[in-house]
Amino acid sequence: MTNTTNIAPPVVDADQLRAFHRKFVTGVTIVTTMDRGTPRGLAVNAFSSVSLDPALILVCVAKTSSTYEPLFRAERFAVNLLAGDQVGVARHFATKNPDKFRDVRWHTGQHGSPILDGACASLEAEVRERVRAATHTIFIGRVLAATCLDTAPLVYMGAGFYDGARLEPAPEGRMP
Repeated sequence: MTNTTNIAPPVVDADQLRAFHRKFVTGVTIVTTMDRGTPRGLAVNAFSSVSLDPALILVCVAKTSSTYEPLFRAERFAVNLLAGDQVGVARHFATKNPDKFRDVRWHTGQHGSPILDGACASLEAEVRERVRAATHTIFIGRVLAATCLDTAPLVYMGAGFYDGARLEPAPEGRMP
């Protein structure tokens, strides 16, 4: 077995790493929580399903986010998957505005988390783990409730937003 503790980490070209991330297509999610009776939220593109049984999801949040501390204290949070016509909501929650809910329609979910009106899907989760990873924390949640409407999602790629209803099937590619 080789001892790798003294080996320097590889140098990764930052521009190539950013280019890789820009190619990744993702849904646009707004993570929300209640903080001492006040709704808090932020735009997050680092969302993933962990497992279906048990129903676990994860979100990654930068420690510099103004919503980080309220989310870290929270026992529950919601993930709102924005609909194709909610670009304005996405841009609004991506700001440092201290009162992001002032001009946004929302309601309280069945487990107490803020649910954004018009989102094509939402779920509420109970925090199970908080994993600190460098500049971010990975929040792993057990899903308590999920709802889904028959509307297309908003998707994000290459610093742009797209209506998920207009996605076209890709032609079959050949194998190398």
